[in-house]
Amino acid sequence: MKPVSGRRMCKLLEDRGWQLDRISGSHHIFTQPDTGGRVTVPVHGNHDLKPGTQRSIMRDAGLTDDDL
Repeated sequence: MKPVSGRRMCKLLEDRGWQLDRISGSHHIFTQPDTGGRVTVPVHGNHDLKPGTQRSIMRDAGLTDDDL
């Protein structure tokens, strides 16, 4: 799994149809209008996401390693 930053993950989600619902501090909350799903992405500058956090976001959003 290639590490990505929170900003890059937000861009990937938007490209896949997720919409930014709100921002709470450094956490960007995205929703999927079709399914009602929700994903929270911590954005701390250009720092890479921790592997477990990235894996969880990808699983919840239905992303694969090929999407990175």
